[in-house]
Amino acid sequence: MPEARFELARGCPRWILSPLRLPFRHSGPPVTSPRRRGGTTLRRGGRGAQRPVPELPCSHQHGFPRHRSFSRGRRLSSPERIPLLPAEAGAPVAPAPIPSDQAVVRIRPPSGWPSLRLREVWEYRELLYFLIWRDIKVRYKQTALGAAWAVIQPFFTMVVFSVFFGRLARIPSEGVPYPLFAYCALVPWAYFANALTTGSNSLVDHGRLISKVYFPRLMVPAASVVAGLLDLAISFTVLLGMLVVYGITPGPAALTLPLFVLLATLTAFAVSLWLSALNVQYRDIRYTLPFLVQFWLFATPVAYPSTLVDERWRALYGLNPMAGVVEGFRWALLGRPAAPGPMILVSTATVIAVLVGGLYYFRRMEKTFADVV
Repeated sequence: MPEARFELARGCPRWILSPLRLPFRHSGPPVTSPRRRGGTTLRRGGRGAQRPVPELPCSHQHGFPRHRSFSRGRRLSSPERIPLLPAEAGAPVAPAPIPSDQAVVRIRPPSGWPSLRLREVWEYRELLYFLIWRDIKVRYKQTALGAAWAVIQPFFTMVVFSVFFGRLARIPSEGVPYPLFAYCALVPWAYFANALTTGSNSLVDHGRLISKVYFPRLMVPAASVVAGLLDLAISFTVLLGMLVVYGITPGPAALTLPLFVLLATLTAFAVSLWLSALNVQYRDIRYTLPFLVQFWLFATPVAYPSTLVDERWRALYGLNPMAGVVEGFRWALLGRPAAPGPMILVSTATVIAVLVGGLYYFRRMEKTFADVV
């Protein structure tokens, strides 16, 4: 049986010769190797013989397996030979025709504003549940005190504030015992600070998962922010006990408390979108976060009431979203007569603006996460 010549289609990689395991025998004129430039032939065989490389059809056109584990140039027996498509000398191999019953999918890069793809996030809602559950399980794993850390941090901060701001600085607390006044603000603030820190570092911490499998990257900071609600619930039980000890009964305004929890969650999530995307590109964000959280603490009325701010600027003070959250907690639980309405409205508008901008920026940078992280 005469030996046939086979051509390697233009643009096909040289390594497809390996999985076919062809014997390097050739009866036609010398054929230059597609791997070398300038028409150089490869040296095959023994004793310095010049054996040209056979030209083969492209693997992706004729369905040959793409595998690299076989040895090159080994002579096979007849039953092991793979039948190939012969081609005339010098004639290019035409691509295999696409059946008419198969649809052709063309992949093109997106243009214009990035799509938020919120439907995709809804389709992966079960993944969000498992990521939240995973964060909860590993949060206090191998710790001696466990979930007690959710109470220790705001409680001892309240003790420090009571000594230095309540007794020494004599900061007014609007007729409420200062420990209760401070702890009522520290409960949402501690949740926000921890959620902001974990959410901003979430993409870098889950780098291996992001680089291996595709899923909406929004799930990662969202899971870190939502998982912190457990700490908020634990520390809130201590706040209820302090209300009983000081004899303060919340009024009907306490029904609005879930709205302020939602506002704190959206604030943490919105800021985490910006910082987590920036943290992938610039690792300086990790070192900037402690300073940012500390500065934000003193810019929020946690240790002092918002009434110390001049009334003309009190509404603009709501540009800090956590100012509206803290004042809302105190109004809902401590029975303050006047609701901080303008401040809460400004805080809500600020959170919506930061959230929408963060979603678009996160989606725009999402395509680079797997390569950079």
